[in-house]
Amino acid sequence: MEKRIIAFFAVALLLTALSSCKPRNQITQDELVRRTQELVDSVAAGDQRPWKKYFAEDCMFFDEKGRNMSKAALVADVTPLPAGSSGSIKIGKVQSHIERKVAVLSYDLDEKETIYGQEMTARYHETDTWMRRNGQWQIVAGQVLRYYEDPAPGKVNPASFAEYLGTYELAPGQTLAILADGGLLFRQRGDRPKDQLIPEATDIFFRKGVEGRILFQHGDNGKVDALIDRRNNEDLVWKKAR
Repeated sequence: MEKRIIAFFAVALLLTALSSCKPRNQITQDELVRRTQELVDSVAAGDQRPWKKYFAEDCMFFDEKGRNMSKAALVADVTPLPAGSSGSIKIGKVQSHIERKVAVLSYDLDEKETIYGQEMTARYHETDTWMRRNGQWQIVAGQVLRYYEDPAPGKVNPASFAEYLGTYELAPGQTLAILADGGLLFRQRGDRPKDQLIPEATDIFFRKGVEGRILFQHGDNGKVDALIDRRNNEDLVWKKAR
């Protein structure tokens, strides 16, 4: 009986020792989300305190504009919205992967902004890497991407489509056709399916779900002589063949 009691206490002591070896200061997804919401809530007011607190001094941050920002640059970028503007950012679709000293949080950001009574929205996706160093969890790397949104369609008289119709050539043997059907404008390359060109403004069109613009260029005689496929502010020019 005595041996059993001794064995019991030995096991209890062992379990206590093992439990004391578990990582301390572990963080949860809920806590990461709380801190992240605190960060985005501070943006409209230009409150830099959470950004100073939760970002490591040696952090790397890549924003939706393609900027590679240090902590100093990131904190300096947090300024109050201008007069007449207000806004909010909400976090959603959260995913996380948490290890002993590293946590990755990935989430959507839904932004709403009101500018003198007019409503604007934008959607982003961000991934942050948190690391526990010296007993403190901070962001060591972050990257933001913006979801593409189609522009608002404009109003254009379908009768004006006639001047765009025809065949355009990029190089010998490389052509595309501009067609009209049922009051709508389309582009078709070879035997591929037709893509609708949705008007944004006079001579400016876009394709649903495709970033970039299709522009029709007028020559000195006032007639359309080229189609410009604009991608990332670079132009691919198709000359009108017929």
